[in-house]
Formats: sequence, structure tokens, C-alpha cells
Amino acid sequence: MKYRKSIRLKNYNYANNGFYFVTICTAMRKPLFEIYKSGAEKLLLALPERFNGVKIDYYKFGKEHLHVIFIFDNANVRLGQVIRTYKALVTKTTGHKNFWEWNYYEHIIRNEKALYNIRKYIDEHPLKEEINWKEIYGEK
Repeated sequence: MKYRKSIRLKNYNYANNGFYFVTICTAMRKPLFEIYKSGAEKLLLALPERFNGVKIDYYKFGKEHLHVIFIFDNANVRLGQVIRTYKALVTKTTGHKNFWEWNYYEHIIRNEKALYNIRKYIDEHPLKEEINWKEIYGEK
């Protein structure tokens, strides 16, 4: 079995109260959210009903990824379980077998300035993505 290096902080409790910035990408960076965004968004917004103490602060979908800021406030779950559940629900609902990359990217937001900058990044990212997409694929 091939070993995969963990990108998580060692000895950090990902159930701690706080803000978490997460990016989840589709497998092979396929633009699956062009088709499945509506359903994926409904499932995302339903996560706080499923997990006590988990809220969604801010999010945006790109063509092949999702940026989301979760707020954990006395949550009874770890971040990894929230992400695994979300990915499984989207995969099951869409019926698309290989929907996701195997991992996700997370960043612990430590202060208000970082939170502001990450929200700004999330807001501006779709425009940057569209420009890059057109440059790479020659779309008009």
C-alpha cells in the first residue's frame, strides 16, 4: 500500500473552536460543478443541521473546487469527519463515482485580519479562475 504524507498539523485537535478555511477539489480537476453545483450547494448548506456546533461562514464554488470557511463552536465532530461526510453525500447524490480528489486543503484561521483576507481571496478567486481557464483552454 502506498503511503500518503499527511498535510495536517500534528497534535492539533481539528474539533477545536475556531474558523477553518477549506478547499476541496474535484478529481482530475474536472469542471463537475458546472453540472452539479446546485445539489452540492444544498448538501453543503445542510451540514450545520447534521453536525452540532458547525456553521458555514462563507463559501464559493469554482468549476472544479469549493472554497469554504467553517466555524466550529463547541462542535461534537472533527473537521475531517465533516469533509468526509460532505464528499460522500455529494458522490452518492450525483452518482458520479470519482467526484473528488482523495484529500482536501485546510488552513486554521487565527485572527480577524486573516479571516478578512481569506474572504477577499474567496471573493476574487472565481474571476481569476475564469481568466486562467480562458488562457489555458482558449475559450472566449
